[in-house]
Amino acid sequence: MPDTTLQGARIYRSEAGAREVRAWCEERLASWPELRALPELDSQLGPTRAFSAPGGDRTPVVVLSGTNFNSATCVDTARVLARDRPVILVDLPGQPGLSCGVRPRAARAHAYGSWLNEILPLVTGRPAILLGHSLGAAVVLAAKPSDLARCVALVGPAGLTSAAMTPELMRVSLPWMVNPRDDKSTRLLNHMSGPAHRAEGVHPFAPWMTLVGRNCRTSLAPGPLPMECLRPWEDTPVLVATGSDDAFYSPARLHGPARRLLNTDVEVMEGAGHLSLLEQPEGVAELLRSLD
Repeated sequence: MPDTTLQGARIYRSEAGAREVRAWCEERLASWPELRALPELDSQLGPTRAFSAPGGDRTPVVVLSGTNFNSATCVDTARVLARDRPVILVDLPGQPGLSCGVRPRAARAHAYGSWLNEILPLVTGRPAILLGHSLGAAVVLAAKPSDLARCVALVGPAGLTSAAMTPELMRVSLPWMVNPRDDKSTRLLNHMSGPAHRAEGVHPFAPWMTLVGRNCRTSLAPGPLPMECLRPWEDTPVLVATGSDDAFYSPARLHGPARRLLNTDVEVMEGAGHLSLLEQPEGVAELLRSLD
């Protein structure tokens, strides 16, 4: 195995911070007794953690979360998806969670795509739906189609266009980065949420984002992927969806690239924001049913 500490940037500010983040994740994962930890996977990006839960008899789904989110944060969504199908959750290396805490420095899209090609046959022995949210969607598209990728569902996807960067985003993100507290985390999360999911008090995920802000070096959203990554998916069913109120990847921002690059329309999740995977698990489950 290569020495990943020499090839990438450490995401945790300290070992104590890494332990705190991982303890939060372990506790949340343990709240779902049916969720089973798979043996730690060796990969070119370092140790990778994945988790599986039994489900209905529909096509299994492999879930890859977005920036600063992971298997632990989408447990509630996975419970809903498991009513229909087996669920496999995978933590991205280089993101807060239980996989390797080192982020690739250069050629990040290629590195993550190769990583997914490597670990997919280790987590599923039969064709599955690849469900990628935000950064996780870009990782899916950076990988190569295979017999195990029956179809692809991309929610609030990075990789097709650049994320919207607005003055409001700067107003809510910079204070969180400088001095993370639950009130600042709530303002950031409210910016990322749909209208019905904006908290008047403390946002449900504010403690998590505060933990991340204090202990991790966050990463930016990836830019658009090159056509050489997207063209191979032409023969694979691909669904693109986003929240009607997604502050980063709005329907208007995605319609053109989705049609031009993937020859598909954008499904709009009404009332959802960028955290649509967490906000509307039933809606995500319905999208996946359309792919079976």
